[in-house]
Amino acid sequence: MSSTIWSVDEHLDDILGAVRPLEPIELQLPDAQGCVLVKDVVVEVALPPFDNSSMDGYAVRVADVEGASEEFPAVLTVIGDVAAGSAGLTGDQVVGPGQAARIMTGAPLPAGAEAVIPVEWTDGGTGEGPAASMRAHSDAPEGASGEVHVHRPVEARAHVRARGSDVRPGDLALRAGSIVGPAQIGLLAAIGCATVVVRPRPRVVVLSTGSELVQPGETLTGGQIYDSNSFALTAAARDAGAIAYRVGAVADDAETLRATIEDQLIRADIVVTTGGVSVGAYDVVKEALSSVGDEDEPGSGIDFRTLAMQPGKPQGFGSIGPDHTPLLALPGNPVSSYVSFELFVRPAIRALMGLKDVHRPTARATLKADKALSSPAGRRQFLRGTYDAEEGTVTPVGGSGSHLIAALAQADALIVLPEDVTSAEPGTDTEVILLR
Repeated sequence: MSSTIWSVDEHLDDILGAVRPLEPIELQLPDAQGCVLVKDVVVEVALPPFDNSSMDGYAVRVADVEGASEEFPAVLTVIGDVAAGSAGLTGDQVVGPGQAARIMTGAPLPAGAEAVIPVEWTDGGTGEGPAASMRAHSDAPEGASGEVHVHRPVEARAHVRARGSDVRPGDLALRAGSIVGPAQIGLLAAIGCATVVVRPRPRVVVLSTGSELVQPGETLTGGQIYDSNSFALTAAARDAGAIAYRVGAVADDAETLRATIEDQLIRADIVVTTGGVSVGAYDVVKEALSSVGDEDEPGSGIDFRTLAMQPGKPQGFGSIGPDHTPLLALPGNPVSSYVSFELFVRPAIRALMGLKDVHRPTARATLKADKALSSPAGRRQFLRGTYDAEEGTVTPVGGSGSHLIAALAQADALIVLPEDVTSAEPGTDTEVILLR
């Protein structure tokens, strides 16, 4: 165990200095969700790939409907249907003077046509009043022929989505470093990309330690508590972008813990433990992992440290196993483990993903409290709070105790009190880390 007191920044720098982005792989679009693009994606086909209608209606020439009204409609001859997915009118047909083609949303604008008249501006070919909708071709195939009465004029290119109006060949569709979400997958599919080169989502194994831990749903007996940390941290890892695996609580036995961790390494890009890193007689993580380093491999093994922070003073970091998998050992108190995850594990996950900005956003806010907040000298304190962006204020929730987990569910920010601050009066300008 290191005898030096580490600052928060020193510990984080050590972690980020050791974590390398995962190697890129090529994935099918559905499998790429949540991953980070390694290469810029350049458009190869225009989107939309052809001029097409944005409405159900009639493709017309502008001059043919000039001055049209319900009292004096323009009467056009319907020469055919243009359905979505079709190539257009049959043969060499074009929309000529006094003609129209019935057209569906998304269908290509036929040759000769200059605009689309919405069906609601016509009689729909019925010879009656304004139509409410387009009749299905199967119900009224005659609608593709005969005459249509047009009740309003239209400007050139009205209700036409132009070829390349979204993106053109050569445009940058997505920049390297972008996270592939639903909208990005939609764009990639629309421009014809079936696969993308990405860094995979990191696999994070989370396990808690302690013989006192019982799984939710089971019955508590004397001295037992429910294991909340492994659930909270697994959820936090997923929220950070990882694929997370939760391992049930491991009893306070060093050999069992070491074997459990070694079994999990096959599916881990990073391991997170919670509990057993303090100075108690049963702090099994320290006992199990203090001697796992490879003497021939500089920097391997787990270093247990004391940090100048509250909560979360005891921390461990290093690597384990043949692939030198990073392992972060967090304290067992619920608030300590959660704060530690936000400060150290989340940035490590984001670094594995290959993201440039690995940190939560921060803001400045005015402290809104009934009384001054105290903080230990020489330690950076992180208090839970609720942030009001509109008012520019932050209000503490819950006490400073590292076991007070109820307030975590209400907090959406961490209030940061620096090492040189021992008291923060109401109205003080403070830094806040935004958690949502």
